[in-house]
Amino acid sequence: MSSGVDQGRFYEDLGIWAAVTGKVSPEARRALFLDRDGVIVEDPGYLSRVADMIVLPGAAEIIRLANRANIPVVEVTNQSGIGRGYYGWREFLEIEEALRRELSRAGACIDAVLACPYHCDGIAPWNHPAHPARKPRPGMLLAARQFLNLDLGNSLIVGDKICDLQAGYNAGLRGGLLVLTGNGSAHHHSVREW
Repeated sequence: MSSGVDQGRFYEDLGIWAAVTGKVSPEARRALFLDRDGVIVEDPGYLSRVADMIVLPGAAEIIRLANRANIPVVEVTNQSGIGRGYYGWREFLEIEEALRRELSRAGACIDAVLACPYHCDGIAPWNHPAHPARKPRPGMLLAARQFLNLDLGNSLIVGDKICDLQAGYNAGLRGGLLVLTGNGSAHHHSVREW
């Protein structure tokens, strides 16, 4: 499978960058949606250097198990660091390529990567008060459904923030899981109350 980095592009109409490398099934399939920072990799805050990328223990194994079960794995990541001008698409793509290589060494792969740079505090052209693709809104998950023919009603999302789970809820997913890595321990009380 080739890298998602060289196949990705920005979809102006959707407000997302997406790379889809997985196969589209004629029958709608359930999927596993994963946030990136704090779920797949450690979250140092605005991850922009490959040297700072560390895959979390167990993440590659979970992705590999989903791959073996023929469950598409979709990374959905808010990238306000791009929107705020802290780093650019080049740095984002370098990290995605490094992540792809590291997961590949572990026998795992992500079927699609979707990223939304919009933020209410973003700089032009990325400033938007509530972009429909930015989690907790469901735009990235709905786009993934179209790209890969997914059955959202039987899909799950894993995140480290309440906005990840809210995006899943807003997209009609079957459920979600908050991990205690990344920002998860700070958000678990909010999730229990939500």
